[in-house]
Amino acid sequence: MEQLDAHACYRALETRDARFDGRLFVGVTSTGIYCRPVCPARTAKFENCRFFPSAAAAQEAGFRPCLRCRPETAPELASWRGTSNTVSRGLALIAEGALDGEDASVDQLAERLGVGGRQLRRLFKQHLGASPIAVAQTRRVLFAKQLIHDTRMPMTEIALASGFGSVRRFNEVFQTLFRRPPSAIRRRAVQSLPEGSVAASGVVLRLRYRPPYDWPAMLDFLKAHTVDGLEQVRGGRYRRAIAQDGERGTIEVGHLPSAESLVVTIRFPNVRALPAIVASVRRVFDLGADVQTIGAHLAQDPLLAPLVAERPGLRAPGGWNGFELAVRAVLAEDATVEVARKLLSQLVALSDARVPMEQRLDPSLALAFPTPAELARTDLAPLDVPPARHAALKALAEAAEADPNVFKPQAPIEATQARLSAIRGIGEGTANDIALRAVRETDAFPASDLGLLAKIRPSPAALNDRAEPWRPWRAYAAQHLWAADPAYLKRSFR
Repeated sequence: MEQLDAHACYRALETRDARFDGRLFVGVTSTGIYCRPVCPARTAKFENCRFFPSAAAAQEAGFRPCLRCRPETAPELASWRGTSNTVSRGLALIAEGALDGEDASVDQLAERLGVGGRQLRRLFKQHLGASPIAVAQTRRVLFAKQLIHDTRMPMTEIALASGFGSVRRFNEVFQTLFRRPPSAIRRRAVQSLPEGSVAASGVVLRLRYRPPYDWPAMLDFLKAHTVDGLEQVRGGRYRRAIAQDGERGTIEVGHLPSAESLVVTIRFPNVRALPAIVASVRRVFDLGADVQTIGAHLAQDPLLAPLVAERPGLRAPGGWNGFELAVRAVLAEDATVEVARKLLSQLVALSDARVPMEQRLDPSLALAFPTPAELARTDLAPLDVPPARHAALKALAEAAEADPNVFKPQAPIEATQARLSAIRGIGEGTANDIALRAVRETDAFPASDLGLLAKIRPSPAALNDRAEPWRPWRAYAAQHLWAADPAYLKRSFR
C-alpha cells in the first residue's frame, strides 16, 4: 500500500480540512473507531492515530465506523483514477454487485477486467489499502448503516437491500462490528416516522459529492435529452422511470447544496435492486468526480483555463446503463439533439414497457426504457430512420443479450472502443460516446463529434492531437468545449 504522510494527515484532521474528506480515514487505536477527517469529535492524540486511504482499509484493520461523522456519507472520490483505471472499473462493478452472491469471486471479477486475480488484489491493496472482498464487505455494511440511519425501512428489507444473504448474517455482522444490534443504531428522529417499505412508500437517500457542483448545467443537459414518458425535468428536479432485473419503478433526484448532496427518492418493488439503482444515480450525476483536481489539470492549458474558471463545477453526465446509452448514441448519429430526442421518444413508445401505476412518483412517468429482449421484439418499422439504423439497433440488442456485460467497464479505453466498434452499426464516435458516458472512461474523447468539430473546425485527427495534454481527463475537457462559446473557441483554438 502506498504510504500516507501521517503528519500531513494529522494536520488535516486537526483542522478538519474538508478537502480531505473521502481521501483519507483515521483509525483511533484508543477507541477502535475510524472517522472522516471532518469528524466533530475531539481530535485524538497523534500517537493514537492510524491513517488509511479508504474506509475498507480502516475496517479491514479492525476499526469500526464512527456513529457521529458517519463514514458512509463521505463523498466518493476517485483521486487515484489517473494511476489505476483497473481499480476504477473494478469499483464500478463491485458497486453493481459483482462480488455479491455465493458464486461471486475475485478471480471472476479479475477476468472481467482483463487481469489476473493476484494482480487485481495487489492493485486494490496498493491504491485502497484493502482487498476487493474487503471493499465489497465494507460497501455492504456502510450502505446498510446509511439505510438504518436515514430511513424507516424494515430491518429485513435493509438486510436484503445491502446484499446480506440472510437477516441472521446481517445481525451477526452488526453485533460484531458495532457491539449492538442494527435497530440500536437507528436515530430517534427516524424512529418517530412510520415504518415503510421501498415498494409502498419509496426511500429517500442523500448522496454526497465534493463541491463545486454545477447543478444547473447538469439539469440543462438532462432536460435537453429527456424522452417523453420516460423522463422529466421540473421544479429543479429530475425524474425518470427505471427498469432493473425485470421490474420497473421510478426515481426523483434533487439538489441540496447546503449539505453538498443530491437527494434521491426511489420507489421500486424489489429492495435487492437498491445498490444497483444508487450506483446508476452516481454514474448519471458523476458524483465520484474530484472536479478540483480535474480542473487544476485542465487549467494548465491556456485554451481550457478560462472555461474551467467559468464553470468550475462542470461534470460529465453519465448514462443510466450501457445498453440505453448505446441506443441513444446510435439514434443521435448525424442528428440534432432535438431530432434524436424525438426518435428516442418514439422508440420508447413503440416498446411500451409500462411502469405499474403504484410505482410511479409522477403519473406521467409511464414508460421504462426497453431491455435488450424487449427491443429485439419491438417492430421498429414506424421509426423514421434509415434501414441501416434499424439494423444497428437490432445488433445492439443481440450483442447485449449475448453478453450482458458488453457495455460495462471491463477493459482499458482502447480495448473498450475496439469491443464496441465491433458491434455492427457502431462507429468510432459512437463508441467514444458510450465509453465516456456509460463505461465512465474519464479519458474517452469524442474527437469526431459533430458538435465539437462545428465549434472548432479542425479535423478529428488534429483535435485528437490537441487533446493529448488533457489526459487522463479528456472526457471533462470535452464537456468544457461543448459548453463553451463557439466564438471563443474559433478565436482561441490553435
